[in-house]
Amino acid sequence: MDRFLWMTCFARAVEMGSFSAAGRDLGLGQPNVSRYVAALEDHLQTRLLHRSTRKLSLTPEGERYYADVRRILDAVDESESSFRDNVDPSGLLRVACPTALAHAFVMPQVPTFLERYPRLTLDLQINDRYVNLVDEGTELAIRIGHLEDSALRARRIGMFERVCVASKTYLAKRGVPLVPNDLRGHDCLVYTLLSSGATWRFRDVDVPVSGRLRVNSPEAVRASVSAGLGVAHGPAWLFAEGLEDGSLQLVLSEYAVPLVPIQIIYVANRLLSKRAIVFMDFMTDVFSNIPAFGGAGGVPWR
Repeated sequence: MDRFLWMTCFARAVEMGSFSAAGRDLGLGQPNVSRYVAALEDHLQTRLLHRSTRKLSLTPEGERYYADVRRILDAVDESESSFRDNVDPSGLLRVACPTALAHAFVMPQVPTFLERYPRLTLDLQINDRYVNLVDEGTELAIRIGHLEDSALRARRIGMFERVCVASKTYLAKRGVPLVPNDLRGHDCLVYTLLSSGATWRFRDVDVPVSGRLRVNSPEAVRASVSAGLGVAHGPAWLFAEGLEDGSLQLVLSEYAVPLVPIQIIYVANRLLSKRAIVFMDFMTDVFSNIPAFGGAGGVPWR
C-alpha cells in the first residue's frame, strides 16, 4: 500500500482540476490516478473529492486533508532538494499576491524569474482575500501593511505612500477638501475589502467615509476615480498614471500617514525552501528599482 503515491495523485488532481490532467502530468494515466484517489478515500473512510463530468471539487474534509498533504509533499521535496539542488532550486512554489500588485509589478517579472530558475514551478495565487499560509499550504504571501500575526515572519521588499486623490473634473464640481473631515461631504470611493472598512486613516485622525459607489477591486477604484466619480484613498502606485499625466490631483497630502510596507510573509516555525528564498531575493531586487516604492530616484509627480 503506497500512501505516498496516493497522496501525490490526490494533490495533483486537486491542483490540475481533473484525473486525466493529473494522469498526464504524473505519467500514470487517468484510470490509475482515479483508482489511487479512491483507494486513499477508502483508507481514510471519507470522501475527499466531489466528482462531476466537468470538474473535481474538494469536500470540507478534502480541503483540510489537502493542506496537510501539501505540507507533507513539500517537506519531502525540500528534504530531497537539499541534497540535489545545491545551485538550482526546484519544485512547486505557492505564492499568494494581491491583484493590483500582481498585475502591475509581479506578473511582468515572472518570465525572467522562471527563465532564471528552469526547474522551479510557480503557483501564483492572485486574489485579494486573506490567505492562511498554515491551513492552505501556501509557502509565501506578498502583503501590504504591518505584520500583526506572531506565528508569521516577514521580509520587507518595499515602502509606499498612501494618498488621497480625485480627478480635476470632480474637484472643479465639488471643491477641494482642505482637512480630512471635509471628506464627510464628498462622494468617497469605498474599497470594500480594506481591513479598516469605510474608514480612511490620516495623520492624527480616522475619518468614516461614504459615497454612492462601493467596489471590491483596486482596479475599479482607479477606473472610478479617473472617471470623476469621487475621491479615492489608496497606494500611490495605484494612481501613478493619472498623477503623472495630470488627470488626477493629490489632496490632503499634508495629512498622510507614514509610509506603508510591502512584505513577503512566511510561517515562522517552518524551514524556508531554497525556492522560497530565491523568490524573496528576486522580488526584493525588483521592488528596490521601482520608483513608486522608493527606488530609482523616487516618484515623478512629487
